[in-house]
Amino acid sequence: MITSNVLAQFDLLKGLPESLLKAIASLSEEISVKKGGVIFREGEKADKLHFLISGSVALRVKLTSRPESITVSYISSPYQSFGWSGIVAPNHYTSSAECEEDSTLMIISAAPFMKLLEQNPEEGFKVIQRIAEIIADRLRNSRQALLKTI
Repeated sequence: MITSNVLAQFDLLKGLPESLLKAIASLSEEISVKKGGVIFREGEKADKLHFLISGSVALRVKLTSRPESITVSYISSPYQSFGWSGIVAPNHYTSSAECEEDSTLMIISAAPFMKLLEQNPEEGFKVIQRIAEIIADRLRNSRQALLKTI
């Protein structure tokens, strides 16, 4: 079971009030995914936000110029979030996520999570700012990975 103490360790959720963390915890589910397991695929409808508790996840994109996918980012430190497409329109994953080792994840359904953020606009703004930072970081990583393929 995910507790508010665990949630408080995730960078995306740090500093949120205990009451909001408890509400988020009630929406959270812990899952285990084996090495090689696909969490989501590029282009699929995105309706969840994902958090790494333990293990390692590779984010990969397909290029039309190559038969294989390229890795644009690794999520390997506990308490990192990924799958932000679940809360950002048009809500389709921009990469595929595959476990590099047996991993434990926390997932949160996007719609009720966004509703909580809307009901708590000050804290919601902080979370969305952090999501924007994650997107910017992933864009930089993707750009660097793509430039290496040229």
